[in-house]
Amino acid sequence: MRVSDILRSKGNEVVTLPPTATIEQLLTTLADHGIGAVVILDDDGSLVGIVSERDVVRAARGHLEREAPLSSIMTTQVFTCTADDEVENLAREMTERRIRHLPVVDDDGLAAIVSIGDMVKARLSELQSERDQLSDYIQQ
Repeated sequence: MRVSDILRSKGNEVVTLPPTATIEQLLTTLADHGIGAVVILDDDGSLVGIVSERDVVRAARGHLEREAPLSSIMTTQVFTCTADDEVENLAREMTERRIRHLPVVDDDGLAAIVSIGDMVKARLSELQSERDQLSDYIQQ
């Protein structure tokens, strides 16, 4: 299974903010969209970071300024993938790196985002389909 298989059912909508947006704006965005991470794009539309709930929690351990820019807490070394990448390999990599969200990029830049939850859901669906096929085969 490839990332493109997940995107066929999930879609490619990505919520983004600029690095100058505030932590307050991030919190509102996360809550309004019911998501766990936001991709950070600069004025050119280039991916420059990602901010997750985990980043906010880490920042809250210190003095969290809700008006501070996202550039002060975002992860700048962003692990990305492409639509052609194998889900199994990415899930392993995400587990090892302890990350839950992967921006999907193509030649034009940011194309989508997938989460570890998307990958688990797709794998469970794949296993159910295999189970159903085997069950049908046995009953024939």
